[in-house]
Amino acid sequence: MMPPEPNSTISQRKEEKVFLVIVLALALVAGIGSWLAAAAFARHDRIQTILPEKERMLGEFSLTDENGQTVTHAELEGKILVVSFLFTSCSLTCPEVTKRMAEIQRLTAKANDVRLVSLTVDPRTDTPSVLVKWGARFGADTNRWYFLTGEKTILHGLIAKSFLTQDKGDPFNCMPGNFTGTERIAVVDQHGKTRIYFDGLRLETSVAVVTEIAQLRGEH
Repeated sequence: MMPPEPNSTISQRKEEKVFLVIVLALALVAGIGSWLAAAAFARHDRIQTILPEKERMLGEFSLTDENGQTVTHAELEGKILVVSFLFTSCSLTCPEVTKRMAEIQRLTAKANDVRLVSLTVDPRTDTPSVLVKWGARFGADTNRWYFLTGEKTILHGLIAKSFLTQDKGDPFNCMPGNFTGTERIAVVDQHGKTRIYFDGLRLETSVAVVTEIAQLRGEH
């Protein structure tokens, strides 16, 4: 008959089992997280262009850019605008959308009739000093690409009127302002009309936006 194991050995084995369970649980969570992220990007890869659900016009505004300067509607009048939405604490979709914007900036480098605008949905966090670092991270030419912040009520009002829907009844929507579709890139024509949205998570969106800009020039 084998002598009973010491209590210390039994305790050690229990600790090893608990540790193993924790490791397996963490691996499972990480695996599920990776799968969900991949699924999200795959879903976006199937989304095509989106038309506004109603007529939307660029509203009047006075906001602050990343350099602390005031930017108004009048300064962008008559330009074709490429508009994105961000909050700098976002670590997954916002950097990807901003990469698309950076590529659009490169492709329209000689187009004086085009301006890029990135509107924060989280103005409390995204101050000018934060936005200037974000823009520098993606090589933004601040003469042509504006990162705008301001008072929350004014900024959210502009986004809701001119671009995105607010789903305030969704308890699971953790997006600042309860906006939906913040991964979109909008194109605004020379008359201030929001014409079309592109999915900012798609790699081909940059070229598609430039093609849309060429079509708008043909209408002018």
